[in-house]
Amino acid sequence: MAIGLGAAACDTSGGSSATPAPSGENPLVDAKAVRAPLPPGTPEIPAIPSVRSFRKAGGSGWSLQKGARIVVSDSRRLRDEARLFAQELGGLPVVSGSRSSLRSGDVYLGLGRVGGGAGADPKTIQANNAPARSTADEACTMDSRDGRLVITGATDAGVFYGTRTALQSLRARGYVPSGLVTDRPDRQQRGLLLDIARKHFTKDWIKSRVRELGNLKLNQIHLHISDDQGFRVQSRSHPEVVSKEHLSQQDVREIVKEASSRHITVIPEIDSPGHLGAVLRAHPDLQLKNASGTPARGAIDISKPAAAKIVDDLNLEFLQLFPGPYFHLGGDEYAALMAKNPEQSYPQLAALARRRFGAGATVQDAATGWLNDRAALVRKHGKQAKAWNDGFFSSPRVSADPDREVDFWAGRTNDKRLPEEYLRQRRKVVNMNSTFLYYVLGQPNGFRYPTGERIYREWSPSTLRGTQPVASQYAGPDTIVGGRLAVWCDNANAQTQDQVAQGIRMPLRALAQRLWNPQKPTQTWDSFTKLAGRVG
Repeated sequence: MAIGLGAAACDTSGGSSATPAPSGENPLVDAKAVRAPLPPGTPEIPAIPSVRSFRKAGGSGWSLQKGARIVVSDSRRLRDEARLFAQELGGLPVVSGSRSSLRSGDVYLGLGRVGGGAGADPKTIQANNAPARSTADEACTMDSRDGRLVITGATDAGVFYGTRTALQSLRARGYVPSGLVTDRPDRQQRGLLLDIARKHFTKDWIKSRVRELGNLKLNQIHLHISDDQGFRVQSRSHPEVVSKEHLSQQDVREIVKEASSRHITVIPEIDSPGHLGAVLRAHPDLQLKNASGTPARGAIDISKPAAAKIVDDLNLEFLQLFPGPYFHLGGDEYAALMAKNPEQSYPQLAALARRRFGAGATVQDAATGWLNDRAALVRKHGKQAKAWNDGFFSSPRVSADPDREVDFWAGRTNDKRLPEEYLRQRRKVVNMNSTFLYYVLGQPNGFRYPTGERIYREWSPSTLRGTQPVASQYAGPDTIVGGRLAVWCDNANAQTQDQVAQGIRMPLRALAQRLWNPQKPTQTWDSFTKLAGRVG
């Protein structure tokens, strides 16, 4: 039964040689470009990120042919993957069927165990493009022998990533070489943070970034929604805090839908108890003030019950708007914790700490209790809480809830803990090293725009702080679970949307390479850059 019909298949003659020369009729293939030599050192399967394993075989491989079809083993679970790939291949017909029904030139998309059973049982795979539970859920094989293309994924995410590999090879070579690819990511969380609070990015621009992330096999986009400069998503519970330029809730639903179709999780962040200036402009009575009455920029006074209510109202609203498994609590750069003597500077917070946690409790304890309370709300609604590393403190009185994940950037509060401390606690840590992965508009405070070359050559998931990696016993994917490039818009007008997109283009590709394939790259940066132009 056909599950999605398009236009007639495009005609690309493959021939019987090992390097078929396609005609120019395929809109994906520039016949002149694919005849040009690939950059030196390009892998046999030209893709970014590079595949983990390829066993070359004899024969001509797979190329688009007249009359080709996409045959799908599970039309319900693989509907999105089949329709998108069919569209990208020029409108191939999509039919349900088994691998045994394949004809020459056909593409088969199926679910099954990959690499000896690491993946999920297809009978228990969650519907609706649920995020992968582990890298094994994102594994795939791609068999391009005998003139057919067979892509099998442990889940629908794995199938999707297999189609990305095939698409890139087709763009770069005009065909997929004959052989067997076995592939999976090294790290589970891979993506981009976008500061939409300081700078308004349009819905269509964000959706374009989502498509770019999907093609690079990145699987998260983290939206920093609120800060001192703006609150950029429509709120029905507190419309008074929303900036003039913002995303409507319908815009968000469209972004989430686009992301889901490409196996990308959207992570919302409402930062607290700092970075709340836009909220506090509408509620100045909640702004934190020091002992002399001086307001602390962007900081909410956590000693006031109304502070918890407004933040919880917003969190609860956005917990429901964003269906993904993660919710980011922020927690960074709270002004009270950046004071030389927090207890002396903010006596109301010191009093709160003593009331809640006993004699000797500190402002750090009060801030930890604040985030624990917000995490409890998130957990109640089935979400995994995340926070910045400078929202975690060492204290004998109260500790951060044990299941909270750490997004490690470094931090400028008085807490100077190294990443090894979180790793020894077996917390899951996401690498957001500000030395390599912070793209800060206007380059203030000593920041410099990150280059893809530096990420590609010098960074690895284990390089969490500065330029030195953590010890090998802490560097595994079970604890350092991934990384994200971060676009911060401190000087919002320093670049346009288009300039941001161009500026992060190669850093994203380098990040994708280092998070997917654990081997240090052997391809030169020049060759990698040229390949990026070939694969699209």
